[in-house]
Amino acid sequence: MLKYLPIRDPYIMALISTVVLASFLPCRGEAARIFDVLQDAAICILFFVHGAKLSRESIVRGSGNWRLHLAVLACTYVMFPALGLVTSTLAAGFLPQPLIVGLLFLCLLPSTVQSSIAFTAVAGGDVAAAICSATLSNLLGVFITPVLVNIFLGAAGNGLSMEVVQTIILQLLLPFFLGHLSRPWTGAFFTRHKLITTMVDRGSILLVVYTAFSAAVVQGIWHQLSAYDLVVTLAISAVILAIVLTVTRYGARALGFALPEEIVMVFCGSKKSLASGVPMAGVLFPAATVGAVIIPLMLFHQIQLMACAVLARRYADAAAVPEAKPA
Repeated sequence: MLKYLPIRDPYIMALISTVVLASFLPCRGEAARIFDVLQDAAICILFFVHGAKLSRESIVRGSGNWRLHLAVLACTYVMFPALGLVTSTLAAGFLPQPLIVGLLFLCLLPSTVQSSIAFTAVAGGDVAAAICSATLSNLLGVFITPVLVNIFLGAAGNGLSMEVVQTIILQLLLPFFLGHLSRPWTGAFFTRHKLITTMVDRGSILLVVYTAFSAAVVQGIWHQLSAYDLVVTLAISAVILAIVLTVTRYGARALGFALPEEIVMVFCGSKKSLASGVPMAGVLFPAATVGAVIIPLMLFHQIQLMACAVLARRYADAAAVPEAKPA
């Protein structure tokens, strides 16, 4: 079936199918309470696995290029939030509030790990540096993103009350560090059984998406959002990505980075993590609003995969020609 559709990624199709399922068969009442418990457990397991996969050796191997890592972090936690503030302000007149919140939330998230490293490898970049930059972004994001959400979206989110802080610690930080501490015993297992980690990653996100959209559907999300709203959100997400890709590419050149470092800055500095963003939204926002808040993130995720796949191939092709750089 996928070859007849414009979207070829089976995981994206699974996400869309989950949204459709929640739209027609949302969990309600006691079932919703059960799914809330399952969602909390899935988030804990997800961050435990993320911690267990964090390799200290990879960080040490790529940590020497501090200028590059600072530039990537500046893109992720300075440039992106600034773009989010501008776009959310400009969109205030023609988008519903939950999507505006979602656009800004998207810009406050850490970078991806797997796809950043994969695209860097395809493009012929410095893979060790990419591992370090992407991992550092995710590690800091567990702390930085909740703080930024409280600063910029305090009224829309749950706020940093003691209850929310406790939830962040118990569901995000504690499982993450327990997972990392368990690495001497679990690291080899997760390395050998990548299918299990993939199932945990993607299964957890699908569960959170279903639970979030069920709550949103019960609250009437599809009566509040129109096809026009989704198209505009998609267009804004594409513009944000285009700006970031342009700034990271030419910013890397202005900073004097070599081509392998430029590739790291482009692919690590332009990404936003669906794997971290969806469960974080479940913790940081009221259940009734999470479904709408993560829509921009889901749209951005698909756009960044398609755009970066093309860009990585262009870098790889350019590397085969002496003295060439992609336009």
